[in-house]
Amino acid sequence: QVQLVESGGGLVQAGGSLRLSCAASGRTFSNYAMGWFRQAPGKEREFVAGFSWSGYSSYFADSVKGRFTGSRDNAKNTVYLQMNGLKPEDTAVYYCAARRSTGYANTGPNAWDYWGQGTQVTVSS
Repeated sequence: QVQLVESGGGLVQAGGSLRLSCAASGRTFSNYAMGWFRQAPGKEREFVAGFSWSGYSSYFADSVKGRFTGSRDNAKNTVYLQMNGLKPEDTAVYYCAARRSTGYANTGPNAWDYWGQGTQVTVSS
């Protein structure tokens, strides 16, 4: 089992920035691909970003490419999502996910094995 706890969400004006963190515990963190998803009210959960075991490789959804970056620190069992240039359409609950696979770019939520409880991000216009 892997336990994931997100933090860093909040309310921000359009154009602002937030950094989300996801702390993992329970198993060897570096054995898991890590990802971020988001879900807005009335919409399906969508892929935002994924990071390889080492953190050297990453993949971002087109909707956030160029605005969001991220990293993982295996020594701290933590993955980060830096969100810049936020837009109102980025408003959602953001979830951290872990996957027992090398497929960090798999965008389907069902392919991911563990989930955090989510953190709310609200971007005002």
